[in-house]
Amino acid sequence: MKILFSIGFLVIFFCFQGKAQTYRKGEINMENFVEELFGIQRTDDNYEDLYESLLQVFLNPINLNKTNPEELKSIYILSPIQINSFFEYRKNFGKLLSLYELQAIPEFDLETIYQLLPFVVLDDSEKIHGPLSQRIMESRDAYFIFRHSRVWETRRGFTLPDTLSGGRISSRYLGDPNNLYGRFRVQHTKDFSFGFTIDKDPGEQFIWDTATKRYGFNFFSYHATLYNQGKWKAISIGDFQMQFGQGLVYGAGFAVGKGGETITTVRRSSIGIRPYTAALEFGFFRGISTTYQAGPINVTLMASNAPRDGNVSILIDTLEREEAIITSLQSNGLHRTPTEIANKSRIRESNLGGNIHYNSPDKSLQLGVNSLFTRFGQSFNRNPQIYNQFEFYGQENHVHSFYFAYNYQNYFFFGESAVSKSGGSGNILGMMSSLHPKLGFSVLWRRFDRNFHSFYGNAFSEITRPINEHGLYFGLNFKPNQKYTWSFYYDYFRFPWLRYRMYAPSSGHEWLTRFAYSPSRKLLLFVQIREESKARNISEYPSFQSSYLLSQGNKWNYVFNLDYGIDKHWSIKSRVMASSFNFNGNKTTGFAISQDVNVDFQRWRISSRVALFDTEDWDNRQFIYERNVLWQFSIPALSGQGMRYYILGQYRLSPKLSVWARFSRTIFTDREVIGTGLQQINGFRQTETVFQLRYQFNR
Repeated sequence: MKILFSIGFLVIFFCFQGKAQTYRKGEINMENFVEELFGIQRTDDNYEDLYESLLQVFLNPINLNKTNPEELKSIYILSPIQINSFFEYRKNFGKLLSLYELQAIPEFDLETIYQLLPFVVLDDSEKIHGPLSQRIMESRDAYFIFRHSRVWETRRGFTLPDTLSGGRISSRYLGDPNNLYGRFRVQHTKDFSFGFTIDKDPGEQFIWDTATKRYGFNFFSYHATLYNQGKWKAISIGDFQMQFGQGLVYGAGFAVGKGGETITTVRRSSIGIRPYTAALEFGFFRGISTTYQAGPINVTLMASNAPRDGNVSILIDTLEREEAIITSLQSNGLHRTPTEIANKSRIRESNLGGNIHYNSPDKSLQLGVNSLFTRFGQSFNRNPQIYNQFEFYGQENHVHSFYFAYNYQNYFFFGESAVSKSGGSGNILGMMSSLHPKLGFSVLWRRFDRNFHSFYGNAFSEITRPINEHGLYFGLNFKPNQKYTWSFYYDYFRFPWLRYRMYAPSSGHEWLTRFAYSPSRKLLLFVQIREESKARNISEYPSFQSSYLLSQGNKWNYVFNLDYGIDKHWSIKSRVMASSFNFNGNKTTGFAISQDVNVDFQRWRISSRVALFDTEDWDNRQFIYERNVLWQFSIPALSGQGMRYYILGQYRLSPKLSVWARFSRTIFTDREVIGTGLQQINGFRQTETVFQLRYQFNR
């Protein structure tokens, strides 16, 4: 009977495929994925790390016949009722015989299935045969990527230095303007993963200098991870990240927050140890970690000792004794000037931590405990300011938490409570639910003390770190049928203590609503409105100036978007974006209009865009996701007045070798100088090229 069901679903699926726009099996429609997860792109979101996290899930697809609710929640695609419906179907009918069988599961629609397909499999790829060396040599998931990118206009940092007053010579970049990137990885799902990443940023020297800890490429990351070695579920050496609970202690991985998807993204999933493969030079551990399974309990231990960039000063006490102190940490990973090179790897950061995670036999209840001890090589003594007096000071920190997740019918409850060495606490409590098959609801409460210190936390919050914030979030998603979707969220937040550019306690709110219409896979139309109210210092007043007076800034964003697949090869995308910002009685505006034309002939693809923009100030900058070479993220901030265009080409030379090339240019009509400082370009345009090769082994 199951075989007949699968044959029937196969016929139905291809009937639908004949009427709809097709996408290659195993690939993500990244543009639509980003549009769904991010309501409005922002500069403070770490898109590169998010992109890498998505790559981890894509390269390690979930086996639907062996998965659990926690895994399915981690990709933010399925609603609570869909997850419950999936496991109920599997309980009643047994293992799935075909991915087409997903159409038989109640509450699963075609759009959801299309989104899910790149992240799931049904085969027995988790079975391990032969020695490790043989499995590595025969792995089909082995590749090497090399990328070159460059801005072709000359920045000030690459010009000859000036002579300053007193005879001093001004600082300049020591290296060339080329950005070089390489990545090698060989892996097998749920079996092993080995790889390294190398990177040289523009302005950095390609030099072997042990005195300054530069060895050719300025950044080198590596990992070796084994999975499912008996009761040892994971053993990782090298660079790694961890995610458990709601991100108050260990917050790596695919964490989104507020966006167009208003239900599933409020919750973090406990995905455990994850190899680190990004080129970002911070936010990861370097050492060893392992997870051991003892029945329903998993025990994870980790030890890390990693270099960190930072400014170290010499402090002389009253007895004229010298003491080295850390005044600031650097997270940009740039080593272009003598000062930046001097700050490279000057600090050692040691971490020792662990996790105990319990799963009930029916997978409905999860309980866990996190602990992390951090020690710096020198004492941290930042430059004191009124707003940062409750930030971390000293040489050691420890943070501990307890978390839970409970599934009752179509209700998912979750939470985490943590406390750091300072006595400050962080707390999250939330719920997401399918109130009705067509209506989803989520709510999340958070409270982070002003002296709560967590260096690797990435919890749901308004700002980038879980500190000095109280908030309450509500989300709704209504889908009366496959054609129409309405989503909405409202978030109230309060900052009990001062913040940078906010020298008094303050509060604010944010809401977003989106209406989407998609009668077929060929057409997607949506309209979106977002409003955000947040306080800021008033720095200018007639006759006097004060940094301690605030005014509420109100920003409105409007988006109209149309995606249309003309046929199986050609598609277009049209977008109109506008915004307004009102602060202290002054209102400014901005807008951007873009048009995309894309063509896909399987072996080669071309994507192109022309965008016009006009904004009165930086507060009205417009963000538009751009297609780029494989696994590179691009969301430029369009500010000022001008035009931006790009063309991206991809060609598969052979089953093993693919090549990408991208040309982009921004032309400003309101200025003759772009940027400031050493990044300044004397001119009105900025041109960038990207060239990338990928070689896939054993294809």
